[in-house]
Amino acid sequence: FRRVLFRSTKSEKLINALSTGEELSANQIAARFGIRNPSAMISDLRFAGYPIYTNKRSNTVTKYRMGKASRKIVAAGYRALSNSN
Repeated sequence: FRRVLFRSTKSEKLINALSTGEELSANQIAARFGIRNPSAMISDLRFAGYPIYTNKRSNTVTKYRMGKASRKIVAAGYRALSNSN
């Protein structure tokens, strides 16, 4: 009997970390998940529908966190989709 291990993609690992409430900086994301361009990955995840927010912790440190999209944001998304037809 052989056990099969499934590997998660880098983006899945990042989503899992953010969904548990972790706040991560771009440097932490790069070091922990091996993502070369963390801001591009965050942008891709946002376009995929994940409500990832940016929090400035100081003048030099920005942290990313998973949040809950407000009604206003969801409404804007639906309006944008209806206008694209």
